[in-house]
Amino acid sequence: MVAGKKQFTLKNLPPLRKASSYPTGSPATYDYIVVGGGTAGCPLAATLSLKYKVLLLERGGSPYGNRNVSYMENFHIGLMNMAPDSSSQAFISTDGVINARARVLGGGTCINAGFYSRASSSFIQEVGWDEDLVNKSFPWVEEKIVQWPKIAPWQAALRDGLLQAGVAPFNGYTYDHVSGTKVGGTIFDETGYRHTAADLLAAGDPNNLRVLLHASVHKIMFDSRQGRLKPRAIGVQFTDENGRHHQAFLNNNKNSEIIVSAGAIGTPQLLLLSGIGPKDHLKSHNIPVVLHNKYVGKGMADNPMNSIFIPTRSPPRQSLIETVGITEEGVFIEASSGFGQSSESVHCHHGIMSAEIGQLSTIPPKQRTLEAAQKYAHNKLNLPKEVFHGGFILEKIDGPLSTGHLVLTDTDVRNNPAVTFNYFSHPQDLDRCVFGIKTIERILKTNRFSELAAEGTGFSMERVLNMSVQANVNLIPKHTNDTESLEQFCKDTVITIWHYHGGCHVGKVVDQHYRVLGISGLRVVDGSIFSRSPGTNPQATVMMMGRYMGVKILRERLGRAAGV
Repeated sequence: MVAGKKQFTLKNLPPLRKASSYPTGSPATYDYIVVGGGTAGCPLAATLSLKYKVLLLERGGSPYGNRNVSYMENFHIGLMNMAPDSSSQAFISTDGVINARARVLGGGTCINAGFYSRASSSFIQEVGWDEDLVNKSFPWVEEKIVQWPKIAPWQAALRDGLLQAGVAPFNGYTYDHVSGTKVGGTIFDETGYRHTAADLLAAGDPNNLRVLLHASVHKIMFDSRQGRLKPRAIGVQFTDENGRHHQAFLNNNKNSEIIVSAGAIGTPQLLLLSGIGPKDHLKSHNIPVVLHNKYVGKGMADNPMNSIFIPTRSPPRQSLIETVGITEEGVFIEASSGFGQSSESVHCHHGIMSAEIGQLSTIPPKQRTLEAAQKYAHNKLNLPKEVFHGGFILEKIDGPLSTGHLVLTDTDVRNNPAVTFNYFSHPQDLDRCVFGIKTIERILKTNRFSELAAEGTGFSMERVLNMSVQANVNLIPKHTNDTESLEQFCKDTVITIWHYHGGCHVGKVVDQHYRVLGISGLRVVDGSIFSRSPGTNPQATVMMMGRYMGVKILRERLGRAAGV
């Protein structure tokens, strides 16, 4: 595959206006209102705008001019920012794992590790997508914002270690999901500048596309008059950055739709707040029931991740995920490095694996709180910089098979709902984690990693697995041949890489075309419809899905005249 991408310009980006600019009692109506300008919502809105009037409502701000979003070196700072208007909103699942939601135009593509890898062909077949359109929609994204990484030393070491440990063959640079070891794409360019789903808005028609920032949609409005076979979505209510209330409406065309792309947390939350969900739960919050559906918020899942810090002789250069090992057993091996290369990094926190954002927290999951993480950050100021010389190897599992649920805690859309993922409740997930840790042990025993060891004599797995709590790692078992201990290690050190999904499953909340069951004029297009996470990292497939569904909807309405 040839590196590089076609020239793509942002000159056609539509104006990005604050929600307060929306006039009260505006007479404007729309063919489509897209709720959530994220990974799926941006390519979806851009595509629909080629033929129709579209209003895109995003609760967060602009990624442009935000250095914490735009530059890889600030990745960890952006994730830690707890300000109410930051691009990342922290939440803690009831399992005790600290997690994050995007709150910015571009969604998760603005706060993730940038790795770009397509879903497997089996996933495409399972969800029933048109493979020809999928194979046109992926390149539509890739030619605009994806390129090949100039592979960092730590990523090259993982590549070699994986191959020496038997995770073969080497599949080179590829976007495809194939067993073995590969280098994937990245949305960071060679200067470390991040390109996001927000850039894809430039592929739309700026005359048809209205984008409002800081627009928090708190309710979908319905026409439920008697005589209707089912309630029809007609508009939304949202607040602007000053707390003022606004309404926006669809036009009277029977094909006009509200499309919710608020993500796997935000979409089921909004359906519940709008009166679609389990009636007893809605009534407990005094929400009028529009449609009883016991499945809204059910089937939530998050791919569990466990990670090991590897001390090295010298601090490796910063890298996020570029290399991946895809095993036949359904375990993925990745790596990150280099957040201890400056005193600022150490004093702030320790990047993708930092306790401050729930990564390698120094306490068991049930005892984790944001306050505890912040206390750890303060105490870490006293640690010598050399403690952080090293990188991480992480393992995460496909699927997963363990699932949980989401419920409202209150009726304020700005607050996080209560989410339970039930990590490792399915025994097969736990078996895969143990396999992943043993795979990392094999990697550390390879010649490639022996050369990197701080003492130059290879890694003692006992030492690696019993790093000091103060060095940002849990106390974990001494004997890697003790399966029971490794299972406990998996449970005690589980963290997230933000691949949560579910809550609006096909056949239960939405139909095969992602239209909400029992409601007309309402559709869902985001990761909440997935029963498992696509590929090693979902952003490629979620962006593709936004484009794919935009084209599908245009073709439904226009046939060949859609021209896309």
